Amino acid sequence: SSGINAEYGKGMPYKAYHGKTGRVYNVTKRAVGDIVNKRVKGRIIAKKINLRVEHIRHSKCRDDFLNRVVNNELVKKEAKASGIFVSTRRAPVVHRTSHTVKGKGIAVEEVRPIRYEFIA
Repeated sequence: SSGINAEYGKGMPYKAYHGKTGRVYNVTKRAVGDIVNKRVKGRIIAKKINLRVEHIRHSKCRDDFLNRVVNNELVKKEAKASGIFVSTRRAPVVHRTSHTVKGKGIAVEEVRPIRYEFIA
């Protein structure tokens, strides 16, 4: 992904590519070639851009997945040793139940819009 370092002006990508994640297809002495998707009107075009290495950082989008794989393997190994079944699937976040918020010594005030009256 292009993590722009403003200390270096040389080899900086155009503003449309700032923060975009791409695939490296070419490596030279001081720069890399990157394939980045760019939205142009109704379509998405794969563009090839050259960036200096100062403006590149490794994408972290896969880190969570890889950590989850490692943790799941450990959990499965422990479950197999103890002889119980453990689900390694991600569970959706359960919504909080409804509740009434109570203030200490504060009267409840009902807020509603002022009714419009036509004056002729």
